Amino acid sequence: MSAPDFDLTGKVAIVTGAGRGIGRGMAAGLARHGAFVVLTGRTRATLEEAAGEIGANSMVFTADVSQEADVLSLRDAVLARAGKIDVLVNNAGVNPIFKGVERTSLDEWRHIIDINLTGVFLCCKHLGGAMTEGGSIINVSSVAGHGGLPRSVPYCASKGGVELLTKALALDWAKRGVRVNTLAPGWVDTDLTHGLLEHDTHGTRLLERTPLGRFARPNDMAGGVVFLASDASAFMTGQSLVIDGGWGAE
Repeated sequence: MSAPDFDLTGKVAIVTGAGRGIGRGMAAGLARHGAFVVLTGRTRATLEEAAGEIGANSMVFTADVSQEADVLSLRDAVLARAGKIDVLVNNAGVNPIFKGVERTSLDEWRHIIDINLTGVFLCCKHLGGAMTEGGSIINVSSVAGHGGLPRSVPYCASKGGVELLTKALALDWAKRGVRVNTLAPGWVDTDLTHGLLEHDTHGTRLLERTPLGRFARPNDMAGGVVFLASDASAFMTGQSLVIDGGWGAE
């Protein structure tokens, strides 16, 4: 494929959870390929720091994706500023709590489901709903959406839900010309996961299970999200792009 297939010049891309970690790496990747990037999340300071690295071709909007009023305000602000929405990266999420289900409270279950799954639903409904033909939605799932992880029932349920929400929505919106896919990372070393991945026991086991012999870095997800956002994947919808260092090959 030629470089123009990956050119996002003139595209308006929203990235949720863009202040740090995977979201920040994805936002930077989209910007490098020419997109105007809207960085959104709950903490303005981290969003502004990320936007400062990206440069002038970006805007910041504080929102909680689990709150419908916030998502509607985000939609209206982006349309007022940029006039359209071409790409939506539903990355905002919370990590596993690593508890047996018998010790998982209803509040803990709801917190994970509300952000990881309901947040994706609300953003697809209101932000994806504002897209026109050629739009691309990338829902960030996980290897936990493809198979179970120990002591992670709410997280696996939320990411499995994202996978099937994506497939169903891809069927619904194909005639609109809006594509819907997931990107499923393996273990990525971020400030939220670093403690676990550096743990003498748990981190060693996870690393041994990863055939490429290292954990991903946030920038390792940038190429995948650019591919799914661009014309390079124009005939791809309802699919899951797994970037896991070979985790699922075993």
